[in-house]
Amino acid sequence: MYKYKAVIFDLDGTLLDTSTDLASAVNYALNKNGYQTYTVKEIISFVGNGVKNLIKRALKNCEDDKIVGCVLGDFKDYYEKNNAVYTAPYEKITDLLKNLKTDGVITAVYSNKYDSAVKKLANKYFPNLINSAFGERDGYNKKPDATQLLEFMVSNGLDKKDCVYIGDSEVDILTAKNAGVNCISVCWGFKGKEFLVKNGAKILASTIEELDELLK
Repeated sequence: MYKYKAVIFDLDGTLLDTSTDLASAVNYALNKNGYQTYTVKEIISFVGNGVKNLIKRALKNCEDDKIVGCVLGDFKDYYEKNNAVYTAPYEKITDLLKNLKTDGVITAVYSNKYDSAVKKLANKYFPNLINSAFGERDGYNKKPDATQLLEFMVSNGLDKKDCVYIGDSEVDILTAKNAGVNCISVCWGFKGKEFLVKNGAKILASTIEELDELLK
């Protein structure tokens, strides 16, 4: 029996290892426009505040909106068609989602990836296991803004004490704080345990089994 009525997950680095496909799309867009490409590890270090900021960091913090927009457009075009080449769920995460569903727990994904990709990936890899998936979209600020998360809670009649947010980054820690809900930081994602602890993580899970126990 799980102690929460709703469990909300980050996507990249939490439910899915999207690192190689993200890196491929970024490098495609950079190469097409004549800019330096990077290793997968370097590109993942740029992840955390939405795809526009990902591209800006890959362009060495470029502030030229025209350049950023052009590279971002090429990134989205490529990623839309190639976002599931190497991407895969972390081992045993699907089992956890199945257990949550069996126990009647509401599940959701809240990501800074653009909304259409969030929905597409959640549906592809976790069909019928995610009640709601939402990402970066017009009219909302990106995480750590918690507006979309709070709206999800209200629409499902959930109190803050009934919810937990699970992620792999400092942005996720702040998102949970801004929403007033508990946070569990996972160590298998893009940032790692040492970074998470330095950035305020209080409850950490190194394995799916540990995460499962923390939810009970």
